[in-house]
Amino acid sequence: MAEIAKLELEGKVYEFPVITGSENEKAIDISNLRGETGYITLDPGFKNTGSTQSAITFLDGEKGILSYRGYSIESLAEKASFLEVSYLLVFGELPTKTQLTKFEKDIRSYSLVNEEMKDIIDGFPKTAHPMGILSSLTSALTAFNPKPVDINNETQVYNAVCKTLSKFLVLASWVHRKREGFPLNYYDNSKGYVENFLRMMFAIPTEEYKVNPVVVDALDKLLVLHADHEQNCSTSTVKIVGSSHAGLFASISAGVSALWGPLHGGANQAVIEMLEEIKADGGDVDKFILKAKDKDDPFRLMGFGHRVYKNFDPRATIIKKAADDVLKELGVKDPILDIAKKLEQVALNDEYFKARNLYPNVDFYSGIIYRALGIPTEMFTVMFAIGRLPGWISQWLEMRANKEPIGRPRQVYVGSTKREFVDISKR
Repeated sequence: MAEIAKLELEGKVYEFPVITGSENEKAIDISNLRGETGYITLDPGFKNTGSTQSAITFLDGEKGILSYRGYSIESLAEKASFLEVSYLLVFGELPTKTQLTKFEKDIRSYSLVNEEMKDIIDGFPKTAHPMGILSSLTSALTAFNPKPVDINNETQVYNAVCKTLSKFLVLASWVHRKREGFPLNYYDNSKGYVENFLRMMFAIPTEEYKVNPVVVDALDKLLVLHADHEQNCSTSTVKIVGSSHAGLFASISAGVSALWGPLHGGANQAVIEMLEEIKADGGDVDKFILKAKDKDDPFRLMGFGHRVYKNFDPRATIIKKAADDVLKELGVKDPILDIAKKLEQVALNDEYFKARNLYPNVDFYSGIIYRALGIPTEMFTVMFAIGRLPGWISQWLEMRANKEPIGRPRQVYVGSTKREFVDISKR
């Protein structure tokens, strides 16, 4: 017998079906609540509200579980490349060797960006934040690709996925190059996806650029870990924009803007800014640990704990090793990273932090890796966006394929009731 939830209002009982997910998640289906009762629910931040039924990502914050299409994040980070995971998220299955080879080839075929895009980049001052530029450039792709994607046409969908993954990577590297005053680099079809990004970011015409395999592996893992994270702020933004049948580039542009916020994708940038603050104050880690424990002190440790994961962030466990490998391989000597390692040891061993599950999260370790690679702090969120791109695409496609209605949250009005208009001469 199907489970039913009962709600009593004004002496009348209403029944609503209970939905059970494949991982035994429970939800009360209130899609007919307003029509049947005249009431709505009030849930600021949508923390108790499910907006969709999705087959893409499962997340259990209490148990520290994250999986894509049924595959644990641990197994994917260890065994799969970022493009394999991208294919999995978007198309539902891990690619065969033939499919992956074709996928990589087709992504390369779309790597050239219209030269007029350079004119758009040139219009930004050097002080512009990379995320603002990236959002604008992504939106501008619509002008060069005006025909909307027919989501019922498999060929169009496949080509749109390849085009988005390819051009977004190039544009992200161009944002950095323009800010640094370097000539723009182009995709090298003899190199892999992650290798290409590093080369486009850092290669200069006067020197041979060699890609370090340890760095490639660490960055590939980071992109895998960031690829999707269920119905978060930026993904929900992509979907609500797409629910109006706005195009893929326009929807992703909105997601970039949402990710920009310091409470979302900007967290890894905030980690480095916090470390710089500690260094500027003299580098006394113990002093700032005491400040973090003082509830009356406004200082907060960035990169510790997670709003969703109440135990530990499973992504942090994976990327900690990659961070250690990168620091060892590159032999980086940086007082900021020394402070980070001291903070890490305190958080892992201090009972105050352990009791509150304030362990270093993925933002903490990703900030360390990006810093060690020489990626400017302002570019950290761009790196996050590159990783999250396949998640945005897959969620957008699923939403359109499921024919979900246009997003239109309700509200409870608490403003003034009816008032008579007063002529300006009498105000």
